[in-house]
Amino acid sequence: MPRQSLSGAEAGVPLLRRMGRVRAALIDLDGTLLDTAPDLAIAVNAMLAELGCEPLPPQAVRDLVGKGIAHLVRRSLELSAVGAPPDDAGFDGALAIFARHYERGNGTASRIYSGVHEGLRAMRERGLRLACVTNKASNFTAPLLASTGLAAYFDAVVTSDVVGKRKPDPGIFLHACKALDVAPDETVVIGDSGNDSEGARAAGCVFLLVPYGYREGRDVQDIECDGIVPTLLHAAKALGQANKARK
Repeated sequence: MPRQSLSGAEAGVPLLRRMGRVRAALIDLDGTLLDTAPDLAIAVNAMLAELGCEPLPPQAVRDLVGKGIAHLVRRSLELSAVGAPPDDAGFDGALAIFARHYERGNGTASRIYSGVHEGLRAMRERGLRLACVTNKASNFTAPLLASTGLAAYFDAVVTSDVVGKRKPDPGIFLHACKALDVAPDETVVIGDSGNDSEGARAAGCVFLLVPYGYREGRDVQDIECDGIVPTLLHAAKALGQANKARK
Protein backbone atom coordinates (compact mmCIF):
# COMPACT_ATOMS: atom_id res chain seq x y z
CA MET A 1 0.00 0.00 0.00
CA PRO A 2 1.42 3.44 -0.92
CA ARG A 3 2.48 5.53 2.07
CA GLN A 4 0.29 8.45 3.04
CA SER A 5 1.19 11.92 1.84
CA LEU A 6 0.93 14.27 4.83
CA SER A 7 -0.67 17.25 3.16
CA GLY A 8 -4.17 17.71 4.59
CA ALA A 9 -5.73 18.99 7.81
CA GLU A 10 -5.27 15.54 9.34
CA ALA A 11 -1.56 15.60 8.55
CA GLY A 12 -0.36 15.37 12.14
CA VAL A 13 -2.41 12.35 13.12
CA PRO A 14 -0.03 9.61 11.86
CA LEU A 15 2.81 11.17 13.83
CA LEU A 16 0.93 10.67 17.08
CA ARG A 17 1.37 6.93 16.72
CA ARG A 18 5.15 7.26 16.94
CA MET A 19 5.93 10.16 19.26
CA GLY A 20 4.81 12.65 21.85
CA ARG A 21 5.19 16.38 21.53
CA VAL A 22 7.51 17.46 18.70
CA ARG A 23 10.30 19.73 19.93
CA ALA A 24 12.83 19.64 17.10
CA ALA A 25 13.40 18.89 13.43
CA LEU A 26 16.67 17.68 11.91
CA ILE A 27 16.77 18.51 8.22
CA ASP A 28 18.99 17.13 5.48
CA LEU A 29 20.78 19.55 3.14
CA ASP A 30 21.48 18.09 -0.32
CA GLY A 31 18.22 17.04 -1.96
CA THR A 32 15.98 18.32 0.85
CA LEU A 33 16.80 21.99 1.35
CA LEU A 34 18.76 22.57 -1.83
CA ASP A 35 19.19 21.03 -5.26
CA THR A 36 22.99 21.06 -5.19
CA ALA A 37 23.51 18.48 -7.94
CA PRO A 38 24.21 21.06 -10.68
CA ASP A 39 27.18 22.50 -8.76
CA LEU A 40 28.42 19.02 -7.88
CA ALA A 41 28.19 17.88 -11.50
CA ILE A 42 30.16 20.92 -12.68
CA ALA A 43 32.90 20.23 -10.13
CA VAL A 44 32.98 16.49 -10.91
CA ASN A 45 33.36 17.08 -14.63
CA ALA A 46 36.00 19.78 -14.10
CA MET A 47 37.90 17.25 -11.99
CA LEU A 48 37.54 14.54 -14.63
CA ALA A 49 38.67 16.90 -17.39
CA GLU A 50 41.76 17.83 -15.40
CA LEU A 51 42.53 14.13 -15.00
CA GLY A 52 42.01 13.46 -18.71
CA CYS A 53 38.83 11.45 -18.19
CA GLU A 54 35.51 11.50 -20.00
CA PRO A 55 32.73 13.67 -18.46
CA LEU A 56 29.66 12.16 -16.82
CA PRO A 57 26.05 13.09 -17.65
CA PRO A 58 24.51 15.33 -14.95
CA GLN A 59 21.95 12.64 -14.08
CA ALA A 60 24.74 10.14 -13.41
CA VAL A 61 26.29 12.55 -10.92
CA ARG A 62 22.88 13.26 -9.37
CA ASP A 63 22.43 9.56 -8.66
CA LEU A 64 25.70 9.55 -6.67
CA VAL A 65 24.77 12.40 -4.30
CA GLY A 66 23.96 11.74 -0.65
CA LYS A 67 26.82 9.72 0.83
CA GLY A 68 29.39 12.49 1.05
CA ILE A 69 32.00 13.94 -1.27
CA ALA A 70 34.51 11.09 -0.89
CA HIS A 71 31.90 8.63 -2.15
CA LEU A 72 30.92 11.00 -4.96
CA VAL A 73 34.50 11.40 -6.15
CA ARG A 74 35.35 7.71 -5.93
CA ARG A 75 32.23 6.58 -7.79
CA SER A 76 32.65 9.32 -10.41
CA LEU A 77 36.16 8.06 -11.12
CA GLU A 78 34.90 4.49 -11.36
CA LEU A 79 32.17 5.49 -13.82
CA SER A 80 34.43 7.64 -15.96
CA ALA A 81 37.14 6.57 -18.40
CA VAL A 82 39.28 5.43 -15.47
CA GLY A 83 37.09 2.36 -15.31
CA ALA A 84 38.56 1.00 -12.06
CA PRO A 85 38.93 2.20 -8.48
CA PRO A 86 41.96 4.51 -8.17
CA ASP A 87 44.77 3.77 -5.74
CA ASP A 88 44.99 5.83 -2.56
CA ALA A 89 47.33 8.43 -4.02
CA GLY A 90 45.21 8.81 -7.15
CA PHE A 91 42.06 9.14 -5.11
CA ASP A 92 43.54 11.72 -2.74
CA GLY A 93 44.74 13.75 -5.71
CA ALA A 94 41.33 13.59 -7.37
CA LEU A 95 39.62 14.58 -4.13
CA ALA A 96 41.83 17.65 -3.83
CA ILE A 97 41.09 18.63 -7.43
CA PHE A 98 37.35 18.21 -6.89
CA ALA A 99 37.45 20.26 -3.68
CA ARG A 100 39.24 23.11 -5.46
CA HIS A 101 36.63 23.25 -8.22
CA TYR A 102 33.67 22.78 -5.88
CA GLU A 103 34.83 25.46 -3.46
CA ARG A 104 35.02 27.88 -6.39
CA GLY A 105 31.47 27.13 -7.60
CA ASN A 106 29.71 26.08 -4.38
CA GLY A 107 26.19 27.53 -4.48
CA THR A 108 26.48 29.08 -7.93
CA ALA A 109 24.00 26.77 -9.69
CA SER A 110 22.25 25.32 -6.62
CA ARG A 111 18.62 26.23 -6.04
CA ILE A 112 16.34 26.24 -3.02
CA TYR A 113 13.44 23.83 -3.29
CA SER A 114 9.88 25.12 -3.23
CA GLY A 115 8.44 25.59 0.25
CA VAL A 116 11.79 25.57 2.06
CA HIS A 117 11.85 29.17 3.28
CA GLU A 118 8.16 29.02 4.14
CA GLY A 119 8.49 25.68 5.89
CA LEU A 120 11.52 26.64 7.98
CA ARG A 121 9.88 29.91 8.96
CA ALA A 122 6.69 28.09 9.97
CA MET A 123 8.64 25.57 12.06
CA ARG A 124 10.42 28.37 13.89
CA GLU A 125 7.11 30.14 14.49
CA ARG A 126 5.79 26.91 16.03
CA GLY A 127 8.67 26.93 18.49
CA LEU A 128 10.64 24.04 17.02
CA ARG A 129 14.41 23.85 17.37
CA LEU A 130 16.09 23.20 14.02
CA ALA A 131 19.36 21.61 12.94
CA CYS A 132 20.75 20.99 9.49
CA VAL A 133 22.32 17.52 9.47
CA THR A 134 24.45 16.64 6.46
CA ASN A 135 27.19 14.37 5.15
CA LYS A 136 28.66 17.42 3.39
CA ALA A 137 31.85 18.74 4.97
CA SER A 138 31.61 21.84 7.15
CA ASN A 139 33.87 23.94 4.92
CA PHE A 140 31.32 23.55 2.10
CA THR A 141 28.18 23.54 4.25
CA ALA A 142 28.58 26.84 6.10
CA PRO A 143 29.20 29.00 3.01
CA LEU A 144 26.35 27.31 1.16
CA LEU A 145 23.81 27.91 3.92
CA ALA A 146 25.01 31.50 4.28
CA SER A 147 24.91 32.32 0.57
CA THR A 148 21.39 30.91 0.16
CA GLY A 149 20.00 32.72 3.21
CA LEU A 150 19.19 29.52 5.09
CA ALA A 151 21.77 29.71 7.88
CA ALA A 152 19.69 31.97 10.12
CA TYR A 153 16.93 29.37 10.50
CA PHE A 154 19.13 26.80 12.24
CA ASP A 155 20.08 26.51 15.90
CA ALA A 156 22.80 24.02 14.95
CA VAL A 157 24.56 22.73 11.84
CA VAL A 158 25.89 19.17 12.20
CA THR A 159 28.32 17.85 9.59
CA SER A 160 29.87 14.43 9.22
CA ASP A 161 33.48 15.64 9.37
CA VAL A 162 32.91 17.38 12.70
CA VAL A 163 30.98 14.50 14.28
CA GLY A 164 33.17 11.76 12.81
CA LYS A 165 30.12 9.80 11.68
CA ARG A 166 28.08 9.98 8.50
CA LYS A 167 24.59 8.89 7.56
CA PRO A 168 23.29 6.23 7.76
CA ASP A 169 25.12 5.98 11.10
CA PRO A 170 22.58 7.08 13.74
CA GLY A 171 25.35 8.81 15.67
CA ILE A 172 25.14 11.95 13.57
CA PHE A 173 21.44 12.35 14.46
CA LEU A 174 22.06 11.59 18.13
CA HIS A 175 24.79 14.25 18.12
CA ALA A 176 22.29 16.74 16.67
CA CYS A 177 19.70 15.87 19.33
CA LYS A 178 22.28 16.49 22.02
CA ALA A 179 23.24 19.81 20.42
CA LEU A 180 19.59 20.90 20.52
CA ASP A 181 19.00 19.44 24.02
CA VAL A 182 16.11 17.25 22.85
CA ALA A 183 15.40 13.54 23.08
CA PRO A 184 15.23 11.43 19.88
CA ASP A 185 11.57 10.59 20.54
CA GLU A 186 10.80 14.32 20.54
CA THR A 187 12.54 14.78 17.21
CA VAL A 188 11.57 14.48 13.54
CA VAL A 189 14.13 13.97 10.78
CA ILE A 190 13.21 15.26 7.33
CA GLY A 191 15.18 13.99 4.36
CA ASP A 192 15.14 12.58 0.85
CA SER A 193 17.05 9.31 0.96
CA GLY A 194 17.44 5.86 2.39
CA ASN A 195 20.50 7.07 4.28
CA ASP A 196 18.35 9.61 6.11
CA SER A 197 15.66 7.02 6.78
CA GLU A 198 17.98 4.30 8.07
CA GLY A 199 19.95 6.62 10.33
CA ALA A 200 16.93 8.47 11.70
CA ARG A 201 14.98 5.35 12.57
CA ALA A 202 18.04 3.72 14.18
CA ALA A 203 18.41 6.85 16.31
CA GLY A 204 14.80 6.58 17.48
CA CYS A 205 13.48 9.58 15.56
CA VAL A 206 10.39 9.84 13.39
CA PHE A 207 11.30 10.18 9.71
CA LEU A 208 9.44 12.22 7.10
CA LEU A 209 10.41 11.80 3.45
CA VAL A 210 10.30 14.45 0.73
CA PRO A 211 9.52 12.93 -2.71
CA TYR A 212 12.10 15.00 -4.60
CA GLY A 213 15.90 15.02 -4.15
CA TYR A 214 18.39 12.18 -4.51
CA ARG A 215 17.50 8.55 -3.84
CA GLU A 216 20.20 6.73 -5.85
CA GLY A 217 17.54 5.47 -8.25
CA ARG A 218 15.24 4.06 -5.55
CA ASP A 219 11.48 4.54 -5.80
CA VAL A 220 10.06 6.83 -3.14
CA GLN A 221 7.72 4.07 -1.97
CA ASP A 222 10.69 1.77 -1.30
CA ILE A 223 12.11 4.02 1.44
CA GLU A 224 10.85 3.40 4.98
CA CYS A 225 9.25 6.50 6.46
CA ASP A 226 6.47 7.71 8.74
CA GLY A 227 4.96 9.86 6.02
CA ILE A 228 5.73 11.62 2.75
CA VAL A 229 5.63 15.42 2.79
CA PRO A 230 5.43 17.21 -0.58
CA THR A 231 7.38 20.21 0.79
CA LEU A 232 8.88 21.46 4.04
CA LEU A 233 5.83 23.69 4.43
CA HIS A 234 3.63 20.57 4.47
CA ALA A 235 6.01 19.11 7.05
CA ALA A 236 5.63 22.21 9.25
CA LYS A 237 1.84 21.91 9.07
CA ALA A 238 2.01 18.21 9.96
CA LEU A 239 4.20 18.90 12.98
CA GLY A 240 1.92 21.74 14.05
CA GLN A 241 -1.12 19.46 13.85
CA ALA A 242 0.69 16.80 15.89
CA ASN A 243 1.54 19.26 18.66
CA LYS A 244 -1.93 20.81 18.60
CA ALA A 245 -3.48 17.38 19.12
CA ARG A 246 -1.22 16.80 22.13
CA LYS A 247 -2.46 19.87 24.01
